[in-house]
Amino acid sequence: MSKRDYYEILGVSKSADEKEIKSAFRKLAKQYHPDLNPDNKEAEAKFKEVNEAYEVLSDPDKKSKYDQFGHAAFDQNSGFGGGGAGFTDFGDIFGDIFGDFFGGGSFGGAGTRAQRTGPKAGSDLKIKLDIDFEEAAFGTKKEIKISRIEKCHVCDGSGAKEGTGKKTCPTCNGSGSIKTVQRTPFGQFASTKVCSTCGGSGEVVEEPCTECSGTGKEKKTRKLSINIPAGVDTGSVIPLRGEGNHGERGGPAGDLYVYINVRPHELFERDGNDVWCEIPVSFAKAAMGGSIQVPTLEGKVKYEVPEGTQTGTVFRLKNKGIKNLRGSGKGDQYVRVKVEIPKKLTEKQKAALQEFAKEMGENQEKDEKKGFFGKMKDAFKDTTD
Repeated sequence: MSKRDYYEILGVSKSADEKEIKSAFRKLAKQYHPDLNPDNKEAEAKFKEVNEAYEVLSDPDKKSKYDQFGHAAFDQNSGFGGGGAGFTDFGDIFGDIFGDFFGGGSFGGAGTRAQRTGPKAGSDLKIKLDIDFEEAAFGTKKEIKISRIEKCHVCDGSGAKEGTGKKTCPTCNGSGSIKTVQRTPFGQFASTKVCSTCGGSGEVVEEPCTECSGTGKEKKTRKLSINIPAGVDTGSVIPLRGEGNHGERGGPAGDLYVYINVRPHELFERDGNDVWCEIPVSFAKAAMGGSIQVPTLEGKVKYEVPEGTQTGTVFRLKNKGIKNLRGSGKGDQYVRVKVEIPKKLTEKQKAALQEFAKEMGENQEKDEKKGFFGKMKDAFKDTTD
């Protein structure tokens, strides 16, 4: 089968310039790329055909030969020298194509020189800080200890021994990248990667710093003072800007994020900005009412328990809770009453309670003799009368 005309394959005229040819190739390469057409043999064949056409028409010398002799210019048996469609560096073209596919990046590339050698921001750090219940409620100041990456104090981050400097990387000759050639079913392709010797900077130190071994970095333990605002709770995060790992080549430092964990309290429980506690009240005081001492985060306060207070009764102390972290005002304190029944009574106390029961119309001895089923019978009798 005779080969199709290269201009026809790309859909351009013979007078098309380099820009038009490149644009047509990019459009067709994206359309038939195997990644977008998995298991499609027809698309694979067209992709190969498009590559071959562009390889010739994008090279001024090959294009000139093709315009003069057609496909015969690259036929080994034609007498025109052949050689086929040789090697073409598609790195930049496929970088554009893959950028269109995935929103950026490069095709096996090492990025621009500015990206490789420019400032690089330091990474962020995270730590957990345990604080007491009261510290969370009222706020406090804490001293924390962190380990972070900083620039070497001996070479000031250069990585070079004092009195020495940097030289051009012998591996990449200062380019910061290494070009490689790969054979694929669609021809030969060139791609670039970051130079492993210089890390993409294009320079290496003549003699490495003895303190940091040429890295320009060192790990340091630092103490920092941090203000904990009133109202924080477990899960609250306090950011400290610029206190993370230091950047490279003049880049900014990362941030430090402090994750708060509040220790539980022996008396109080927290519900949002409200505080709950349980208070024991004597049987006599619950029955007759009276004044009790209630603990709060701000100290003890007096509260008048009403007559006939039952176990489980809840009363509220306004504005005795926790300050709102992101606004004004405070929560409330809720107090749950637990009536205490004495476990051991003296004979005098028992006699007093028996007298109390009689006054209430109860007959303890008669009830005990009746037993459970007798009491049940009386209960149902009362409901049917």
